[in-house]
Amino acid sequence: MLRNGLEPWHLLILAVVVVVLFGSKKLPDTARALGKSMRILKSEAKATKDDEAR
Repeated sequence: MLRNGLEPWHLLILAVVVVVLFGSKKLPDTARALGKSMRILKSEAKATKDDEAR
């Protein structure tokens, strides 16, 4: 049934839904905020891992 989890058409449908929900003007700001959040999360996870190693 779900042999290949994400196929290209799944991603296309997801992209269309995101554009419809957020609008094309808000997408760059949303992507920027998501990237910033991911960087913060990554740095915090690395700091926690470094603290545990000591």
